[in-house]
Amino acid sequence: MRIGIRLPPCRPVDEVAEAARRAEDLGFDDVWVPDSQALWRDAYATLACAALRTERVRLGTAVTNLVTRHPSVVAAAARTVAELAPGRFVLGVGVGNSSVEPVGLRSSTTAELRAGVTGLREALPGIPVHVAASGPRNLALGGELGDGVILLAGASAARVEDALTIVGRHGAPPEVTVSAFCHVTDDLERDAPALKPVCAAMAQKGGGTALAAAGIEVNVPRQVPGVRPDLLHAEDWEHAVDVCSAWVSDADAVRFAEEFCLYGTAERIADRMAGLERLGVTGVLLQHVGSYTLPHELMESLGKVLA
Repeated sequence: MRIGIRLPPCRPVDEVAEAARRAEDLGFDDVWVPDSQALWRDAYATLACAALRTERVRLGTAVTNLVTRHPSVVAAAARTVAELAPGRFVLGVGVGNSSVEPVGLRSSTTAELRAGVTGLREALPGIPVHVAASGPRNLALGGELGDGVILLAGASAARVEDALTIVGRHGAPPEVTVSAFCHVTDDLERDAPALKPVCAAMAQKGGGTALAAAGIEVNVPRQVPGVRPDLLHAEDWEHAVDVCSAWVSDADAVRFAEEFCLYGTAERIADRMAGLERLGVTGVLLQHVGSYTLPHELMESLGKVLA
């Protein structure tokens, strides 16, 4: 199984590139950089710098979009990074979300994503295109057209199995990557409450049924005043945790951590990842809570497992 780490371009490009080099040294297989101009520095410039600092680790967008960037612009940026990292670049594409909503645009429809991915596949021979998806229509699209699929359902075995079933009906992409929040801890009750904004954001974005199936009943309003720019990318994470405590209890957060995230001791996380691999998952994309720090602690903690 490929082990990947998410590096938000929240710090100077040189610093993020150095973090990518450290991830490579620690044994990570993939470094994924999210693309959201409303939140961070440019993803492709960051990846280009990381390409020059690394030799082995695979680099990818997780994910870019085809709304704020025209597909032809994405193709040019992807070719540039791939030129600097021959055979080491993956283009992850999604509907937009945090890139489009803050600037008053809407996320791609499935039809628009289909057209964009088809064009990218034609324009980028030799560069793998992975489709990020959570809902059935986009999962089906990923299975049909993608070189890989990035599952945005968390690490819940039940949800991953359901997603793999949908993907499998429409094709058999060589790679399936599970995106999940991760934290190495021996005290879940202490650390799980930090996930409250993640759980609340999932409920906001249509994940209430999946949460309820796991025994988590939350009802989060569509708009949450005072948390900017949104729950998942809150600038003040501690404040977002306090706000979300109105809907997500500590017990809910623990259950969410156990079911949807990779939280626990390093050995427990390794076991969970092995279970995902048995289901047919080929990689994980690990991320820490918060969007404006780099996951140094998480990388160093998991480096002991990867060694």
